[in-house]
Amino acid sequence: MKLITIFFTSVVAVALSTLAPTSTAAPVKYVATLSNVGEPPAAASSLGTGNATVFLDLAIHTLEVHVSFNNLSGNTTVSHIHCCTGIAGTGNAGVATEVPSFPGFPSGVTAGTYIETFALNDAGSFNPAFIMNNGGSVAGAEAALAAGLDAGKAYLNIHSSLSPGGEIRGFLTRVVPEPQNVALMLFGIGAVGWMRRRKRST
Repeated sequence: MKLITIFFTSVVAVALSTLAPTSTAAPVKYVATLSNVGEPPAAASSLGTGNATVFLDLAIHTLEVHVSFNNLSGNTTVSHIHCCTGIAGTGNAGVATEVPSFPGFPSGVTAGTYIETFALNDAGSFNPAFIMNNGGSVAGAEAALAAGLDAGKAYLNIHSSLSPGGEIRGFLTRVVPEPQNVALMLFGIGAVGWMRRRKRST
């Protein structure tokens, strides 16, 4: 019975920790669906689509970027994360990440994938202008990007020969565990523990 109690208590602690605000010691996941919405008029005819997933880990100062895209109307030129717009989910902002583009991002294609991890304590991972606009330090740039991501004011943009200003983009939004899933897990574990205790007492 003691083992069940200890196990149940441990699971509750882990589950509750997923409901609490994510601390800087844990990676935070952001996702975006990419389309021509919000792009310059030149991209209006684009049928391009894509997805982006970003993992921010302030404990080890990294930004892991995953991108997939297809069916672009133009050939890719550059790609970045832009930050920070005045209103969440809309507007335009300057480039925050490395310029002229994510290093190694597929160029001259209409479909592709990309994965890269950036060191946020390295000035080379940022646009120099973004650093200057945020206190002139790498730490300031990292904090501004983290705040922009959390506020929904940062977007990933893929530029192309069709639309040099951007063919498809998507605002990155934070992924939060769903409370109902945690509640169901706790209920199931609690029910199993109760049934075992009852069985032993009979």
